[in-house]
Amino acid sequence: MAIAALVVAVLACLSILFIGARFVLAPRVALAGFGVPEGRTRALTSIKGVRDITSGVVPLVVLAVAGHEAFGWALIAAAITPIGDAVIVVTNGGSVRQALTVHVATAVVLVAVGIVLALA
Repeated sequence: MAIAALVVAVLACLSILFIGARFVLAPRVALAGFGVPEGRTRALTSIKGVRDITSGVVPLVVLAVAGHEAFGWALIAAAITPIGDAVIVVTNGGSVRQALTVHVATAVVLVAVGIVLALA
């Protein structure tokens, strides 16, 4: 039973990776597949809000269940999000300064504290 659940969970993770990549590579198709009509900015900000809430909750669950070492690794993995956000800011006409001071700085902190916790 546990092996079957693990297989389903890994497949779900791979599926959400595909969906995330589709939002980056084919946003119109992804938005239509998500169920939101094109041009609905509020829907996109809501999607980002939910993503950010999840990005905070999941590592905290890892900390609670698996301890500080696994938490550190989760934080290192989570650094993908602010790095991607920095790229999005710069490639969509945003300020390089903003990308560096907000998003890249966040990624650096996540990686730095993640390494300390993972190797402690």
